[in-house]
Amino acid sequence: MSIPASAPIPRDLLDAYAYCERIARSHYENFPVASVLLPKGMRPHIAAVYAFARAADDMADEGQRTPEERYRLLEDWREHLWECVDRQNTRPSYSPLFRALGHTIRVCGLPVSLLEDLLSAFRQDVATTRYATWHDLLDYCRRSADPVGRLVLRIGGYAGEEIERASDAVCTALQLTNFWQDLAVDWSRGRLYVPWEEAARAGAIESTLNDRRLTPEWRRTLGRVADRTRDLFWQGRPVCDMVEGRLRFELRVTWLGGVFVLDRLATIGFDVFTSRPTLGTRDLPGLVWKATRWERGAQRSI
Repeated sequence: MSIPASAPIPRDLLDAYAYCERIARSHYENFPVASVLLPKGMRPHIAAVYAFARAADDMADEGQRTPEERYRLLEDWREHLWECVDRQNTRPSYSPLFRALGHTIRVCGLPVSLLEDLLSAFRQDVATTRYATWHDLLDYCRRSADPVGRLVLRIGGYAGEEIERASDAVCTALQLTNFWQDLAVDWSRGRLYVPWEEAARAGAIESTLNDRRLTPEWRRTLGRVADRTRDLFWQGRPVCDMVEGRLRFELRVTWLGGVFVLDRLATIGFDVFTSRPTLGTRDLPGLVWKATRWERGAQRSI
């Protein structure tokens, strides 16, 4: 089901969607969230999904809460999700976030299982701080990143095995890029997303990260995981040509932005303890220019 750009949000839900859009705009992200590049009819629905995920992600963060408190908050959030699906509750006193989300789920035909996957990943964040293998890490990405892409496609009116497989590859690549970009930040919080099998293969020693510098072994490790991430970007690139209109342009800019950050990481030798590459407003014109010169079906040069 596609959402026509002309289809207005019901008047009694305008305030609820405006609330979700304020949440979306108040958080900095590397990649566009309900940006002006998206078709206008999609933006409120993307914002509702984002607000739901953003709040749940914040609940899973360590903060001052105990793990038990975080699990309880996430379970409450899950109950609210099913309540908004089962009951078309639009009364003003009801949570504006779930008033909007419930409407979005119904009119866009969103599988609730995708939102459940996101919650399962947030629950995992409460206790899991290391990943032994690529299999373990990619399973986490399957639930923490891939559902976002599939939800965006559904909101845009797209579904199917081929397009979803390509979307999954890009979303996983974006998530992995963020992990390598935030290695220093995550390490300060007691987390490490680099698969230990890769670090061990390169002879990297975890405790050396306490010195806030990268040994040659760690640089070699990050180079290897970045190569695999780049492969995923190219595996998923066709999704940018499987959609139409402004959504196609949005996906192209998102893809280019992810590869841009990965390139910057390689340029600095992955030394994120010294510098954390990001996308800024000054980078956007260049990405937009590249998006206009996009070559359909391009193959990665070796």
